Amino acid sequence: MNTPTTTATPSSTVVTRFAPSPTGYLHIGGARTALFNWLYARHTGGQFLLRIEDTDRARSTDDAITAILEGLKWLGLESDAPPVFQFSCADRHRAVVEELLANGHAYRCYCSPEELNDMRETAKAEGRPAIYDGRWRDRDSSDAPPDVKPAIRLKTPREGETVIADQVQGRVVYQNANLDDLIILRSDGSPTYNLAVVVDDHDMAVTHILRGVDHLTNTARQTQIYNAMGWSLPIFAHVPLIHGSDGAKLSKRHGALGIEAYRAMGYLPAALRNYLVRLGWSHGNDEVFSTEQMIEWFGMDGLGKSPAQLDFAKLADLNSQYIQTTPNAELLGHIKAILDDLPDGETTRARFDAVGWDKFETSLEGLKPRAKTLLDLINGARFIIAERPLPIENKAQKHLDTDAKQRLSAIYPRLQAVTNWTPEALESEIDIYLKEVGFKLGKVGPTLRAALTGQTASPAIFDVMAVLGQDEVLARLRDQIEK
Repeated sequence: MNTPTTTATPSSTVVTRFAPSPTGYLHIGGARTALFNWLYARHTGGQFLLRIEDTDRARSTDDAITAILEGLKWLGLESDAPPVFQFSCADRHRAVVEELLANGHAYRCYCSPEELNDMRETAKAEGRPAIYDGRWRDRDSSDAPPDVKPAIRLKTPREGETVIADQVQGRVVYQNANLDDLIILRSDGSPTYNLAVVVDDHDMAVTHILRGVDHLTNTARQTQIYNAMGWSLPIFAHVPLIHGSDGAKLSKRHGALGIEAYRAMGYLPAALRNYLVRLGWSHGNDEVFSTEQMIEWFGMDGLGKSPAQLDFAKLADLNSQYIQTTPNAELLGHIKAILDDLPDGETTRARFDAVGWDKFETSLEGLKPRAKTLLDLINGARFIIAERPLPIENKAQKHLDTDAKQRLSAIYPRLQAVTNWTPEALESEIDIYLKEVGFKLGKVGPTLRAALTGQTASPAIFDVMAVLGQDEVLARLRDQIEK
């Protein structure tokens, strides 16, 4: 575990950070936040750092930490330094609290939970904000009740305003009278979120913080801690949250899944990066960006104020475009990587190990035009590893009637005699047969497709035959002729 230092980078270097809590998966909103911070650091020649905010010991898990790190790695958003684990910095956080106590910017509060609850209920009944009333703010600790461990509160300004000069939201103003004295150290000695975040961001020399607009109130409170310590404020940019297609706040019912789920659904990391960057940022009317273009063009001036909407149809269309332009060898690498995520992935891997992955790679050119995801490519290539006799789907059965089998019987010896097993040679041989019997390809193509794949849809039939190879094609035809 790493403790932040104040000498990590020169003062002129832009430093951004992504700071997830390991209490669950890396969700789509968090991935976008990480991407924005990563892009801004790359655009400015700065550093992108990662902090795991694991102070909630009851809910933080090693599995969640692993999921976050692997999700970022898959997206290509690895940090420029080893991750900082916030819990390991607790002694430093407590030292800052002691400094705030010493300079009069913090005080000990001995209120019991019952007192605090009564305070809130009274405020609600009187129509006032349900905030702490500051009863221990200027009270001497000699009045403290016996055997009560105090919490430490920040002595925030009672008058005036706390102003956030936000790069997206503009000038945001909070009246100090509505911001109570924040607890910065709990009675059990554990630092609170807002205190720990400020100390860590300062010690990590973070200069720019891009995060969700739901953190705006936290930013107001954190600004007061910065001011109390006499530290320079980072530059803030609060981006709108991602909404579902119905305009409501994103939830699991909209597809707010972990990044590992998008990987398992067959999306390419480059396509997902491209899609995420357009959820709240724009560069003119451009929709498709290379990573290099994103880095070159990304800036806070392109961040919008309106919530972005998650649209799976647009993501699938974008992913299909990336599939078309990704080299086949690279696509095959992605396909192999996600097989472990599929229920039958182990069996599929073993079958392709047996028949040869080169057959899958050869088939990709025919599969790519209709594929939206890598799963489409995998499913489209299953004809290669299908075990004989092939199961024939219902729609394909009509192409294998008695007349069709007679045509297969006529074609079989011609294919048996082919010595140059290429799509071009196969098409030429079938074309000779069609001219002899006066048929069009539409009379024979569906029958060959049904016999060789068990389906009504596949890549071009001559490509299918070339990929399967002569022995397998003849064997599959025999199965249907003799059936």
